[in-house]
Amino acid sequence: MGYEIVHEGAFAMLKVKMNPGETIKAEMGAMVSMSSSVDIKGTVDGGLLRGLGRMLSGEKFFFQELRASRGPAEVLLAPASIGDVQAVELDGTYRLLVQKDGFLACTEGIEVSTKMQNLMKGLFSGEGFFIVEISGRGTVFLSSYGAIHPIYVAPGEERIIDNAHLVAWPDYMDYKIEKASKGWLSSVTSGEALVCRFRGEGTVLIQSRNPGSFGQWIKSFIPDSK
Repeated sequence: MGYEIVHEGAFAMLKVKMNPGETIKAEMGAMVSMSSSVDIKGTVDGGLLRGLGRMLSGEKFFFQELRASRGPAEVLLAPASIGDVQAVELDGTYRLLVQKDGFLACTEGIEVSTKMQNLMKGLFSGEGFFIVEISGRGTVFLSSYGAIHPIYVAPGEERIIDNAHLVAWPDYMDYKIEKASKGWLSSVTSGEALVCRFRGEGTVLIQSRNPGSFGQWIKSFIPDSK
């Protein structure tokens, strides 16, 4: 199986070339175009409980499974939001934690489930009590709102990241949620409120835009109906 990310940037799409018999799993509704040799079906993948867990994390209950059943095939996939697509290779030695709406597709050998955060992280992270947990060996394709940018955190180094800009990070990195400033008033009035403090070593993937801030910007142009 080969792939190419086309139109990189705000309007990225994923082009996948499949050999006969190969399968790719994608977010429900991600298919843009496919060869006539491809069969597509909806699947829960992992059973009812895993599907419910994905819903709690903000993902969709179903996946779409695309299989090259009748010869070589090409599939085009695209995320729901405006933004970038990036491939991450997993070797099975760690799990990738992903913010809601960050999963686009994956090759065979990858499992998509959920991880429950502790009470404080769930309350204050903005991502809820469940986040997406991706494991196994293969390639996972992530999507973002805006461009995806890697931040390498060296051993022992700490890096503070706005939680609304997070895309993905390895599970072996330590992180905690905290106020952006020393006081709550200062944190809120700074426009940041809560941030994540990561401790290295590891690479955190961030997105260049904040969906919540964009929503507020759009809302400012909508006339008040009162």
